[in-house]
Amino acid sequence: MAETRKSRRALGRGLDALLPSTPKGGEGKTGAALSASAAPRRRSETGFLAKVEELHPNRGQPRTRFDDEALGELSDSIRELGMLEPILVRRRSEGGYEIVAGERRWRAAQRAGLFEVPVFVRELTEHKAFEAALVENLQREDLNPLETARAFQRLIDEHDRSQEAVAKLIGKDRSTVANALRLLKLPDPIMDLIEARELSEGHGRALLSAGDRTAMVELARKAVAQDWSVRETERRARAAAREGPGKAGAADQKSPNVRDLESRLSKSMGTRVTVADRKGKGHLKVAFSSYDELDRLLEIMTRG
Repeated sequence: MAETRKSRRALGRGLDALLPSTPKGGEGKTGAALSASAAPRRRSETGFLAKVEELHPNRGQPRTRFDDEALGELSDSIRELGMLEPILVRRRSEGGYEIVAGERRWRAAQRAGLFEVPVFVRELTEHKAFEAALVENLQREDLNPLETARAFQRLIDEHDRSQEAVAKLIGKDRSTVANALRLLKLPDPIMDLIEARELSEGHGRALLSAGDRTAMVELARKAVAQDWSVRETERRARAAAREGPGKAGAADQKSPNVRDLESRLSKSMGTRVTVADRKGKGHLKVAFSSYDELDRLLEIMTRG
């Protein structure tokens, strides 16, 4: 817990270092007072209300996925209370403003029917804008592991940062940056599973132990289907590496009959069902996502 607080303080210092200081009495008071539903429009270097159509997403920002359900919840909150936190922007040469931090709030504000949103303008270079967006997203834990890894790689490739410099910027150990970058060595199908939250970051790193890319993908699909833990995934990946390419999990390949049974059970119950079978003995694993769904499945299983 103490380490988490320390990391958040370091992240905060990193973001402050990226942004020019605000005149005394500016940002704090304006941020509290500027609600999109009530504040008068006024322009200054500290903040003002801008029309939503004046704002434009940053095509190079680290975040690429927006959860629709979470966006809807934020929209409901903004509709009820107004936007309590301004959006950080920078001026565009072609007019309007580019969002540096706060695209999710901007999208939710549009859903909520707002015509204006509170913004702060900062004169930032493209590099500084990207770094500010990365740190802000990490502070909010808004990036998935692959978005984070790709952002770190961009800082290294495009911004001429070392791993040590990236670690200092985000307030983490260099090992955190190195472990994140390792995920970029995974095959695309596994990256898709991680971004879809079907596999965790830990599963991804464990799969790298398999060495062979074909084996990695095969094991990843089994990890999802059979709900393997990170430790089990790592054990299987190391075994695959010892067996050599093309032999990953050969010992526990399922027969066509078992796969057909899994398919029929899954369709019948409306959820994923996996069958572990060894010489006529084994067990069923039935997936559920909530207690309500569990109640539904129990009712199906206990019908006369």
